[in-house]
Amino acid sequence: MTTYAYFRVSSKSQCIDRQLDEIYKLNIPEKNIFIDMESGKNFNRINYLRLKKKLRKGDLVIVKSIDRLGRNYQMIIDEWSEITKVIQADIKVLDMPLLDTRVQPDNLVGKFISDIVLQILSFVAENERENIRQRQAEGIRIAKEKGVHLGRPKYELPNDFFVVAPKVLTKQMHYTEALNILKMNKSTFYKYLKSYHNQLQ
Repeated sequence: MTTYAYFRVSSKSQCIDRQLDEIYKLNIPEKNIFIDMESGKNFNRINYLRLKKKLRKGDLVIVKSIDRLGRNYQMIIDEWSEITKVIQADIKVLDMPLLDTRVQPDNLVGKFISDIVLQILSFVAENERENIRQRQAEGIRIAKEKGVHLGRPKYELPNDFFVVAPKVLTKQMHYTEALNILKMNKSTFYKYLKSYHNQLQ
């Protein structure tokens, strides 16, 4: 059995130290650690595909958290199924101990429990996506009722701007988290945030 580690960061500027620290504590050889600096929108990532080619029955893949695999839960479930049922390797998620498919004396139903947990996470994620769409529509409606006009942007604002902006203004979310979610640079974000805030006064 060979143990591998995989993690993903969405950009070169995103800090990977925290994930690396966790992995290094497990004493996994560097040649068995695979890192992708790409979006999580799909699994067509160079190092992830390299890892899958190496996987054999009985091997173990360790990831820091489930979202480091990807953003789309249905795709995660499909990929999870291929690794655990087709390749017959195991997966362990450090941030969620229930997601550990190994069958051990203290974990006799690992694969069964992991499959159930993944299905629940998929359901929750889909509901959250629907809630975000509803909050976005509500935010736009309220802004229009208040006569908010952000002017003609030089580019299309991210879909979640009207969801994220109120959270930043009410200090429910730090601006660095907002920038990461919206994929906007700091100056552009504050330009439209200020305009949005002023129009709400």
